[in-house]
Amino acid sequence: MKVILIDDEPVMHLIMRKMLAKYTELQVVGAFVNTHAAGDFLAGNTDVELAFVDISMPGDSGLAFASKLDEEGCKTQIVFVTSHKDYAVDAFELSVLDYLVKPVTQERLERTIHRALEGRKRIGDSPTGSALIQNPNRVRITALGDFSVQNEQGRVKWISSKSAELFAYLLLNRGRRISRARLVADIFAGMTSMNAEKYLNTTVYQLRKSLEPLALRDAIRSENDGYALELADAMIDFEEFERQTRKCKRVDAVNMEDALNAERLYTGDLFGSKAYVWAIHETDRLAEIYTSFVKNVVETLFVLSNTAAASKLLLKLYAQNPLDESVLSLLLRKHAQDGNKKGLTAQYIDYVRLIKKELGIRPSKALLLLYDSLVSELSDHAK
Repeated sequence: MKVILIDDEPVMHLIMRKMLAKYTELQVVGAFVNTHAAGDFLAGNTDVELAFVDISMPGDSGLAFASKLDEEGCKTQIVFVTSHKDYAVDAFELSVLDYLVKPVTQERLERTIHRALEGRKRIGDSPTGSALIQNPNRVRITALGDFSVQNEQGRVKWISSKSAELFAYLLLNRGRRISRARLVADIFAGMTSMNAEKYLNTTVYQLRKSLEPLALRDAIRSENDGYALELADAMIDFEEFERQTRKCKRVDAVNMEDALNAERLYTGDLFGSKAYVWAIHETDRLAEIYTSFVKNVVETLFVLSNTAAASKLLLKLYAQNPLDESVLSLLLRKHAQDGNKKGLTAQYIDYVRLIKKELGIRPSKALLLLYDSLVSELSDHAK
């Protein structure tokens, strides 16, 4: 996969080159300090598949550059790399592949690269590649960590935030008729009944117009005073994530690689920063599946004595919820398996301080007993 870098700070070119060098599938073919030079390069190199773009630069911003590529139907996927978190909403309205905040960690970058390579594999390198060529309208939907809809004709550019929300709502209820009354109650709550009805009509129209360039207008069906989303041949990341985790329900040495690949499919909460209120239940359900699955994988990694891989997964979970005692318990066991008494003690003390500060409570008796037993075991081994 050919990659370019666009950042007005040359030092970022060096940093990103070094980080991307770990992925043999990628080839950095150009680095630019402004969007004009990058645009000229892309015009003559249409095989560039991925661009890491800074948002805040002299001249045209990264957002303007991405918007222009969108309008031109350029197939190059955009990943924003910026220090400005406030741009996230605007960035995702452009349906970019991902949004990275500086300083970029190798772990976070790995998720982005995995997403890019998975998308490429689905398009041409996978056994279904020929089917995609025969059916250019096959839809690929990313909803974990962000929200984008695309097919071979391009990415959906939402006319309004409500049109994107309506599609997301219908996506979670794909194939089922959703009444207008329910849509008004869930998506347009707080408006008067008359205004909500008008807004819904406008949003349906905007949604169909948004889908029209990808020949998907008819995917939104009107029936019996309601609407339904019909996508017969769609590739949806959260559905694929669930399928893969079900396949690896029992994780062992034989299917460990498949399990780790399934874990990488979960690149963040459902719909990312959009965090729709009506999707909270499904967001929590998927997050619980992910957490449970990772714990299962970690237990097997312990058996295989691969504490390095286990640690990497546990730190992801711990970063998501540092108050989760079950994750903390696994981290303590990891330190014990490594023979790291100092790390074990420091991890435990940090947790005790955290729950006292945030919740005003002490660790459970079960955690205290676990900690004491692990410390005792390490002390015995040291004798």
